[in-house]
Amino acid sequence: MLIFWEQRLVFLATPKAGSTAVEVALESLASVSMQRPAPMKHMSATDYHQVLAPWLAARAGAPFTTVALMREPIGWLRSWYRFRTRDDMEDPDHPMAGRSFDAFAQDYMAPTPSPQADIGSQAAHLCGPDGTPRVDRIFRYEEIDAFVHFLEDRLDCAITLARVNVPPAADVALQPETEAALKQAMAADFRLYDSLA
Repeated sequence: MLIFWEQRLVFLATPKAGSTAVEVALESLASVSMQRPAPMKHMSATDYHQVLAPWLAARAGAPFTTVALMREPIGWLRSWYRFRTRDDMEDPDHPMAGRSFDAFAQDYMAPTPSPQADIGSQAAHLCGPDGTPRVDRIFRYEEIDAFVHFLEDRLDCAITLARVNVPPAADVALQPETEAALKQAMAADFRLYDSLA
C-alpha cells in the first residue's frame, strides 16, 4: 500500500497484480509505504475503509481516492501457481513439487483448499461483503498503461514500471472442464473484471 498525502491518493495493493512493481517505482514519491508485513502491504479495501480511511480523512480534512489493479481472474490464478512453485528446485519436498496447474486450480475450488491454494479472491479483496467495489478506481492489470497515465496525471511526474517479482515460467495448461468450473467458481471476480471494460 502506498499513501500519497498531498494528492489524497491511496494505492491498494492487490496480491499478484503488479503491486511490487508499482511500489518499487513510486515508493520514493509516497508519504507512506506499507510493504511489510504482508497483511499491511495487501490490506483489503474493506479493512482500509474500516481502519485507515477514517483516520486519514480526519487528519487530512478530506477523503482519499483509492486506486487498485485487478488481473484477469484465471491469469491471476496462473500467477499464483507460478509463485507457489518457484521454490521447487531448492526444496524437493516442497508441497507444490510435481503439482500441475490443473490440479492447483481444482484445489483452489475445493471447499477446503490446501494452504498453498487458499488465496482468496480479487473480488473479496476489492469489494465489500455485498460484492460492491470499495475502491474508487480499479484498473485492469492487462491495460496497465491506463493506470500509469492516471498516476502520472495525479502525481505530476513520468512513471516507468520495471518488471520485478516475476515468477518463473511454468506449464499452466487447463483441461476445458476445469476452466469451465473455474469460471463458475470465480464468477464474482469475472463480473468485477468485466465491469472494468
